[in-house]
Amino acid sequence: MGTYLFFIIPMLIASMFVQWKFRSKFSRYAEMQLNSGLSGYEVAEKMLHDNGIYDVRVMNADGQLTDHYNPADKTVNLSTDVYYGRSVAAAAVAAHECGHAVQHAKSYHWLELRSNMVPVVSISSNLLQWVLILGVLLIGFTGNPIVLGIGVAGLALITIFSFITLPVEFDASKRALIWLKNNRVVMYTTEENEQAKDALWWAAMTYVVAALGALANLLYYASMLFGRNRN
Repeated sequence: MGTYLFFIIPMLIASMFVQWKFRSKFSRYAEMQLNSGLSGYEVAEKMLHDNGIYDVRVMNADGQLTDHYNPADKTVNLSTDVYYGRSVAAAAVAAHECGHAVQHAKSYHWLELRSNMVPVVSISSNLLQWVLILGVLLIGFTGNPIVLGIGVAGLALITIFSFITLPVEFDASKRALIWLKNNRVVMYTTEENEQAKDALWWAAMTYVVAALGALANLLYYASMLFGRNRN
């Protein structure tokens, strides 16, 4: 239990704080209307076209904070609040997701690596919980570490995937902010740009704590595996 508290509890607290901070920032900036009056959909279309991208569709995705870019079918999917919203938050999120489309168009290597890992990571994630439970039971009652070792290997893969996601997300935000700053049609004022930067910073922090959380989880089960093997 002491090991669990050392590795996991601090990351849970950090994750809760960052998620709360991100949601509060998004809610705040969602109330600040763009002086340009453009919707998230219009911002996305403009950024794509300004980057010479015409084969990517901008879609409305149901739900909240469901925004994502799908490289498989070349779609920028914006949640309803972002798609129809005419706020700083909507513009920032729409531009960020288009940043991924620009990465795809320019064959950004970290995005390609992440996309190639998605199928394997998806399978691992679906099975991992049961593998870890079985592994812990087996190593506890029989001392056999093989199944837990497989689980730790799966956690290592997910952790690597989480860290590979970081440059993908930071780069997408960087592309979005540069485009927003240089495009006065979308954002007229420095204040709007600073607000967009703040919103995307906290969005990026959710990926940082997710990666650190995956690392903490890996270290916890690895300590269980290798600690038992030393006994």
